Amino acid sequence: MAKVAFIGLGVMGYPMAGHLVRHGHQVTVYNRTQTRADAWKAEFGGSVELTPCEAAKGQEFVFVCVGNDDDLRQVTLGETGVLNGMSAGSVLVDHTTASADVAREIGALASAKEIGFLDAPVSGGQAGAENGVLTVMTGGNESHFGQAKPIIEAYARCVELLGEVGAGQLTKMVNQICIAGVVQGLSEGLHFARSAGLDGEKVVEVISKGAAQSWQMENRYQTMWQGEYNLGFAVDWMRKDLNIALNEARKNGSHLPLTALVDQFYSEVQAIGGNRWDTSSLLAKLEKNRK
Repeated sequence: MAKVAFIGLGVMGYPMAGHLVRHGHQVTVYNRTQTRADAWKAEFGGSVELTPCEAAKGQEFVFVCVGNDDDLRQVTLGETGVLNGMSAGSVLVDHTTASADVAREIGALASAKEIGFLDAPVSGGQAGAENGVLTVMTGGNESHFGQAKPIIEAYARCVELLGEVGAGQLTKMVNQICIAGVVQGLSEGLHFARSAGLDGEKVVEVISKGAAQSWQMENRYQTMWQGEYNLGFAVDWMRKDLNIALNEARKNGSHLPLTALVDQFYSEVQAIGGNRWDTSSLLAKLEKNRK
């Protein structure tokens, strides 16, 4: 059993922190909205603190899962941040999807306090968090990774160290770049099938047995075909992630024309009210244009 704090109880963090309790760890939580933290405690037990700093005091591990770079700085830095409460020898694990720059910034500040730091964004969405089968892409020191991995496995089926601090965030950018292209391709395929008068379910049943198969096809084609886009990871969040990747690409000289195009398509989804639709809603834009 480890003593841990979990900062951020959104759609991902709430079940992740719950899995830590189920695996026998002693968990203290903090969430910006107090009622959310109280609901978590009522469901799982554990303890609630009023600031990230107080939640982090005396903990062996502190996990963070918030929205973006600014949110991450808010809960880690300053008088009320976790770094002000953590002790030397403890490990900070950040599950936020953020920039590699902020990971390196916080990693350096943690190191100065003899606190370990891992940038460890996740993939698998809300369902993956709830079912405890997330993929965790990690950057940091091997020793810190070795300490934290058994704890992280409470809610993950794959936890890998990809390199130094920042490597986890860079790998998550690759993940989102790949997803964007696959979802756009699937959307265009289904749009074409409908326009051609084909039976979408029969088409996918056939092509999913061949080279066109993908996770997105297996898990999203039925809801896409039915025009249902309420399956978790929102367009707003995807645009945030793609913009992080596009900004990094400008720095490292890589060329991401498809990613930039799909990001623009997602802005068009937002324009028709799809900010909170899930990322498969690229089809909605095409269907709207067809009509």
